[in-house]
Amino acid sequence: MECDPSAFSQQSMYKLMIGAIVPRPIGWISTISPSGVANVAPFSFFNAVCSNPPTVLFCVTSRKGETPVKDTLHNVLTSGEFVVNIVTAPLAGAMNLTSANLPPEFSEFEYAGLEMAPSVTVKPPRVAASPVHFECVLDRTVPVNADAVGGATVVFGTVTHVHVDDAVLLGTDKIDPVKLQPVGRMAGMTYARIDTLFELERPVLPKVE
Repeated sequence: MECDPSAFSQQSMYKLMIGAIVPRPIGWISTISPSGVANVAPFSFFNAVCSNPPTVLFCVTSRKGETPVKDTLHNVLTSGEFVVNIVTAPLAGAMNLTSANLPPEFSEFEYAGLEMAPSVTVKPPRVAASPVHFECVLDRTVPVNADAVGGATVVFGTVTHVHVDDAVLLGTDKIDPVKLQPVGRMAGMTYARIDTLFELERPVLPKVE
């Protein structure tokens, strides 16, 4: 198949992209509302940006029938803070529950039966059962056709504190993916776990005389 994106519907392009760009890490983002309600929601357009300063991003997509601004984005814009909680296999069911579109006055922590843990440098709480957390302050937001269905607001956050459970550590600065058991996002209702790992050595170019 060959296609011109402009000739495809937004929904068809979405299906092609999320089916091909896999597996995607999940940003389980916890925030706090101006009235103090703790919110947590998963975002499958999430990744690291750089390590100096340590920066992450997640994308809040615009979908038909939703309020103009999602609770997560509203909370980040008003508080300037959020926490990334890494999703692991034992937490997949709870993560899925937090994807429910609850009213702003309801907490997804309570809905999913998740215990909260206090953060060190920001006000939003952490998912206590997650083995890795990145506390973040808002760096900037970048709208990409954010007012249209299928558009998004890209949220950049500077990491101000990191929590890592010693049980998933290798040495002092590496994480064992087997012990972490991360969950990746596929398309539709499908998720992925890491079952097989393999290594490839970096190529070494021959010296040119």
